[in-house]
Amino acid sequence: MSKEAVFTMKLEADLRAEFMAAAAAEDRPASQVMRELMREYIAQRQAAKDYDDYLRRKVETARSSMNSGRGRTNADVEAKFAAKRKAATQP
Repeated sequence: MSKEAVFTMKLEADLRAEFMAAAAAEDRPASQVMRELMREYIAQRQAAKDYDDYLRRKVETARSSMNSGRGRTNADVEAKFAAKRKAATQP
């Protein structure tokens, strides 16, 4: 991948010194480490967005089910599983 952009940022001198020392200790250029950190951040944000989209679809599906009369109340679900638990514990 060609590198055509320059990224400049301001940070504390101590933070820069520690970062540069840590990168040097691994014999890696600081720019390579920063690119990896940026890629990881982008991947994390995409994963969070994907999960939010998934959750939103699940909620919409559940609401649609409830609105169409196909849903069950929490009390109905609890009663059904209480009966199953009771049946499973009886000899």
